Amino acid sequence: MLAQRIERLTSSLVRDILAVAQRPGVISFAGGLPASEALLNVDLAALPPELLANAMQYGPTEGERGLREHVAERMAKIGFECRADQVLILNGSQQGIDLVSKLMIEEGTPVLVEEPAYLAALQSFKLFGADLRTVPLHQGVDIDALAAILPSVQMAYLTPTFQNPSAYCYSEAERKAVAALADTHGVCLFEDDPYRELAYDTPAPAPLVSFIQSAPWIYQGSFSKTLAPGLRLGFLIAHPDLMPHLIRLKQAADLHSNRLSQLIVSQILATGQLEPHLAKSLPIYRERRDAMAAALQQHLSNHATWSLPAGGLFFWVKLHCVSDTLALMRRALAQNLAIMPGVAFMASGRDDGYLRLNFSHAKPEQIEAGIAQLAALLTE
Repeated sequence: MLAQRIERLTSSLVRDILAVAQRPGVISFAGGLPASEALLNVDLAALPPELLANAMQYGPTEGERGLREHVAERMAKIGFECRADQVLILNGSQQGIDLVSKLMIEEGTPVLVEEPAYLAALQSFKLFGADLRTVPLHQGVDIDALAAILPSVQMAYLTPTFQNPSAYCYSEAERKAVAALADTHGVCLFEDDPYRELAYDTPAPAPLVSFIQSAPWIYQGSFSKTLAPGLRLGFLIAHPDLMPHLIRLKQAADLHSNRLSQLIVSQILATGQLEPHLAKSLPIYRERRDAMAAALQQHLSNHATWSLPAGGLFFWVKLHCVSDTLALMRRALAQNLAIMPGVAFMASGRDDGYLRLNFSHAKPEQIEAGIAQLAALLTE
């Protein structure tokens, strides 16, 4: 009765853990939730009444023209030139992964992904039957491995800026090298870039796709991490040859994205409110990142290794003596501590003893208590 691909449909481990992590008394490092103090405060009464009334009606599939123009302008400021006609507004960037999966993947389609990679992208690609090929990402992308794999795939999905889960940020030289390989082999490059604005030290280099000369490409970003996840608003920018297909797929999926959310974000960008909002949010995240770094150093230095993330929301922690991170997750949940097992981010299914620990949602005192609790579990 059901489509055969449903047999490949898996539940999101993040969503499953978050359901438990919302219990009172649980310290959670599991999700990727922004800090409650950093969420956007929306004053609907400040919105122009005529625009607010218009937002209640059906809208264009591509998204509101003004918002698409604002996105194109912001892209130009970071070295990525595109036209507003190349921008498609999404109901969250997760929708972009779904649309691209529908566009590019059939049963057995070879797709290159990083190892580790964003688990919800892996979930989508597997649902549509992708044959996933992995390139190692460990304090740098393995360019030689990528060069060997790229000729055999139809699409490469990469998260070059503060990657989820590893937090690694490709250098400009690495971005240019990957772009050159994509051009050489004509492989479609899908760049997922939701964490760019969350840079704590120096800004990230220009998007990887900005260095592509001839290969097809798709780029997407999100307003969830910078403003509020509940807005469910992201955007996708694509090579002109791909845009008509993506627009039709979007139309078939939901007609258009939420117009009220689009109005709110458009007004924020038009009135220059995003930068002041980030100026208030980034110190909160930097403080919590540093609090987790200090707690890890104090409690886990004998148990694990890690690097200080320059952006994003996660530490990628390599445990010395743990071979089953799912079992560790279950033990931690039994003691009201939520952690994310690294095996969930491995397309190969290999468990190398990594944990992804989110630092943005818990307060510094909770971070200290939670890491101390994790250390006690590892000592046991």
